[in-house]
This record gives sequence, C-alpha cells and structure tokens, in this order.
Amino acid sequence: MYGIVNKAIESLVIEGFGEGKWEAIKETSGVDIDYFISNEPYNDDITYALAIATAKELKISVGDVLIAFGEYWILKTGKERYGDLLEAGGDNLKEFLTNLPTFHNRIMLMYPKLTPPEFKVSHIESNSLHLHYFSKRVGLKEFVRGLVQGLGKLYNTPVQLEIISDRDNGDHHETFKVSW
Repeated sequence: MYGIVNKAIESLVIEGFGEGKWEAIKETSGVDIDYFISNEPYNDDITYALAIATAKELKISVGDVLIAFGEYWILKTGKERYGDLLEAGGDNLKEFLTNLPTFHNRIMLMYPKLTPPEFKVSHIESNSLHLHYFSKRVGLKEFVRGLVQGLGKLYNTPVQLEIISDRDNGDHHETFKVSW
C-alpha cells in the first residue's frame, strides 16, 4: 500500500490518542519507519502490522480499527487529499456508490503502482444497492464497511450494511447490501 495509507493510520492514532500511543503502536508492530512518504509504495505487511498493533494497544478488535480507519479515510484523508474527486463522484450517497466502480481509475493516475480493489454495483433500488468488493488483499472487508459508513456521514445519509456474501464463508468476493 502507498505511504499515504500508513500516514493516515498514524494521523488517526495521534489525533485520537496522542503521540505516545503512536510510538507504542510502532513498537508493538515492529515497524521501524520514522516517516512514511505518501506517494511511495510500502509492503502490505507494514499496514497490517500497524492495524494489529493498534487493536492490541487500544484493546479493541482489528475489525473495529479497520472500521474507524475507513471512516477516517473518507472524512479526513479523503476530504483533504481528494476533495475534488470525492465531489465529482456524485451529489448523494447513491450516486457516489453507483459511480464507485470508476473511482479508482482516476486514483491510479496519481498512484501508478496502486493495486486497487474492484467494485461493482447491482440490485440498485431507491434506498439500497448491492456493493460487490473484489480484492487481492484479504481481511479488509471491515475497512470497506468503514469507508461506506464514512461516505454516509459525508453525505448526511445514515447507512446500514449487511454482508450477504463473504470470502470467509467460501464466496468469491464480499457483497454488502447498503441501505439508507
């Protein structure tokens, strides 16, 4: 993952819990990097180690860490770094999610070594849709949940997510029913 992801984890921890907690998380994780460069790729193991160490240090589940990070990514990192792209995604949650399959194409122009997930949308109704999440990376479905919850907050639209297919259960990909 790119350094911007690890920098965002660092910012989330420092803003919420202080510099000392971030230093403890780095020590617990075994990550010995003082400064992440936003546009440089890093091994995914670093990001996973930081998430696991954050969960351990904060005494919460890794899933809760990923959800919090997903929301933070939208509401803080996304707005600050990709505000124009977020705004171009749609005027409301439904439009944004419907346009999500093309979103990473634009991001890849900025991060050419990006290995993005793929999203597809189906079963579009007036107040719900199915969001299909495909990724080579495992264990990030709760991050996606956090992203969608963050988008709901961004658009002032309370959302409910239900996982209707899951790789943990042998399915090919995750599918979320997103309702608002």
